[in-house]
Amino acid sequence: MSKTETDVNGVESLQQFKDSFAYGTRTDLLFKFLKDLSPDEAAQFFQELLVRLGASSDDGDLGRVIEHVVEWQARAYTPRPDAAHAGPWVYQSGPFAPLTRPVSESCVALLTSSGHFVDGDDPRPFGVAGMTQDEATRSIGEFVRSKPQLSIIPSHTPIERLRVRHGGYDIRGASADANVAFPLERMRECAREGLIGTLAPEAYSFVGAAAQTPIIKESGPEWTERLKERGVEAAVLVPV
Repeated sequence: MSKTETDVNGVESLQQFKDSFAYGTRTDLLFKFLKDLSPDEAAQFFQELLVRLGASSDDGDLGRVIEHVVEWQARAYTPRPDAAHAGPWVYQSGPFAPLTRPVSESCVALLTSSGHFVDGDDPRPFGVAGMTQDEATRSIGEFVRSKPQLSIIPSHTPIERLRVRHGGYDIRGASADANVAFPLERMRECAREGLIGTLAPEAYSFVGAAAQTPIIKESGPEWTERLKERGVEAAVLVPV
């Protein structure tokens, strides 16, 4: 949070408060979406949140609180011309590559930007062994300036052997159940049920908070060639 006259006087504006959840003094990646809301929208979010908390204290049903947070997350992250997150990496169209045969007959891979890797095969970002999630969050500025590292995960890997580290989102859900962001078990089910032809022998993940130009010009083409060399005909992409 930048020092302003109100900061010096110990008074924090609503703008500063809501922005502090996104890599600020109150970093809590579950609520970093607040930074993409205007002060008026943030005020509406908190007012309605308090109303729902009051109702939930009467009947113990927290579902309405969860629904409220999810609704506002979606609202904040939906691209808008005036949104803070709507930058140069928003595209209105993309290349179209038709499949040569049905998905049910194709070899399909899983590729996510969730930051998963196999226990014992730590990508060691910036050469740091055993980097913690807190350290990753504090290093977010370094991540977004760096070329991403691709973790190769054998598709038969037991789900309990998966680990996750990512400085750009709240990993608590993905840590409790990797399928939240890295749906490897769901992909194996699709293969068993015949929804896809075969599951590729490798799945892939990287930290999506990375330099975008290297992804477009270097990593993307390199990864595409790797998939093609392994007979992959389609991929399920899970952005985080």
